[in-house]
Amino acid sequence: MVKRTLYIGSPAYLRLHLRQIEIHRVLDSGEEDCVVRPIEDLAMVILDHPQITITHQLMRALHQNKVVLLSCDEKHHPAAMMLPMEGHTLQTKRYRSQIRASEPLKKNLWKQIVIAKVRNQMQVLAAIRRPYVKLKRMLHKVRSGDPDNIEGQAAARYWELFLDGFQRDPDGLPPNNLLNYCYAVVRAMVARAIVSAGLLPSLGIHHRNQYNAFCLADDLMEPFRPFADLLVYDLWMQRAGDAMLELDREVKARLLEVATVDAYYGKRKMPLMAGLPMTAASLAACYEGTKRKLVLPSIALQPR
Repeated sequence: MVKRTLYIGSPAYLRLHLRQIEIHRVLDSGEEDCVVRPIEDLAMVILDHPQITITHQLMRALHQNKVVLLSCDEKHHPAAMMLPMEGHTLQTKRYRSQIRASEPLKKNLWKQIVIAKVRNQMQVLAAIRRPYVKLKRMLHKVRSGDPDNIEGQAAARYWELFLDGFQRDPDGLPPNNLLNYCYAVVRAMVARAIVSAGLLPSLGIHHRNQYNAFCLADDLMEPFRPFADLLVYDLWMQRAGDAMLELDREVKARLLEVATVDAYYGKRKMPLMAGLPMTAASLAACYEGTKRKLVLPSIALQPR
């Protein structure tokens, strides 16, 4: 079952009642409104207003059900993430396997991730009718550990073609803000799957920043980024390239659809989020030595 994302963008009081989440709000008319949602249906709760109050009892119940709590800053960008500390019955065993992973294994895993990312970037360019031959040539040059940084070279070429005159810069003009938001949602989805699989999100394969608590999520999310790119592209084109496009409620609702876009995991077609547990489980199996190949998503070619 595909889990839901619950977005709260107005003043609200959140509490636990009968094992469900109750959302109390005051409407413009002055009347109090109460909405109830089953916690077991949720994967993520996004808190995007300074006047949101949440009880500790509810937070505890969310963590017990492996629900990610995402807190947004004053710019409405996800700024903090809370994950459960216990995600799997074999967590300690998997921690040990992850910590003991050899460098050759990690280099091989990173090679698989880079290839999957570049291939999905090619699919994005094909879908929006842009040339992708150069990326295809780069794809065959990826070596173990990607010592030639084909991932970075492909990204530079990819962004040149993505939109005319566009420069990817987290602090740049729209649609950079849309990409930032969508990537943060994808990152939270991946982090949730990693923890649920009993792995340490801070111990990465390629990313090793000592100040980053989610290095592994940043590694594993790379092939998932193009799904966000395609969603942002469609939204951007529908808005006719509005240079002042803001992250309003309608835009955020569209970007949250990244969790349910179609993806192929092998030959199986399913929502992107539904396949994430398979990706995380395959990584755990690679660490344990029972598998050598990651289960990573691919984009179906759908010309725009």
